[in-house]
Amino acid sequence: MFAIAKLVATYLYVGLLPKMPGTWGSIFALPLAWFLYQWGITTYLVGLATVTLLGIWASEIYSKSVGNEDPDEVVIDEVAGILTVFLFIKPTPLSWVLGLILFRVVDILKPPPINWVEKIPYGVGIMADDLLAGVLVGVILFAVERIFGFG
Repeated sequence: MFAIAKLVATYLYVGLLPKMPGTWGSIFALPLAWFLYQWGITTYLVGLATVTLLGIWASEIYSKSVGNEDPDEVVIDEVAGILTVFLFIKPTPLSWVLGLILFRVVDILKPPPINWVEKIPYGVGIMADDLLAGVLVGVILFAVERIFGFG
């Protein structure tokens, strides 16, 4: 069970790459977002829900097994966060680059209320702060896209 949880929590071991695991997890989430987008909104939502639920399960098992409430190598939360960002914006190269960069900035800085949610331990907390960051970034980029018309 631990081996499967580790595979999911680290997003196919991407989280084990040296240096900046959250950034790597976010970057490697982009092909999944693109793939899901090609199949329409229903598939995209099912994919996001699946990643989220599996992420809660896997990060809970993995983090408790290694004795750390939020291990750096758990990056399935970044995958869910990136998928959440792209629910709100059109898939253009510019919007995806902006989404990736802004998501990483918000995920690192963790402004309120994201920092409050992060305090929830283990699986739910690991996933919730990145999902909330994804919503925040998605809403910001949705507004920017509408104002400046880059989408």
